[in-house]
Amino acid sequence: MKILTILLDIATAFLRLLEAEGRMLRRAVMNVGWALACIVVAFLLVLAAAGFLLAGIYQYLVAQMSPAAALLFVSLLAFVLALIFVGIAKWRTADPK
Repeated sequence: MKILTILLDIATAFLRLLEAEGRMLRRAVMNVGWALACIVVAFLLVLAAAGFLLAGIYQYLVAQMSPAAALLFVSLLAFVLALIFVGIAKWRTADPK
């Protein structure tokens, strides 16, 4: 009878531990979810800002030169910026061997 009581106490303590860990896991998953949602919104805003910046540069350049030349210049600028960001991403994720 005493062994059964000890086993029940161990099982009860284990289940309480699982319940507490489950609450902590749920809280951590919710925090990660909100952080990911904020990152997605920030990414979309940065993408829109970059688009408006390039559109503004295009509008300025159309007043200075032909629309075709302005489009070529703005697309070249966007390409160079993309290459710079790819280089930064590769540099930041490079293996430090």
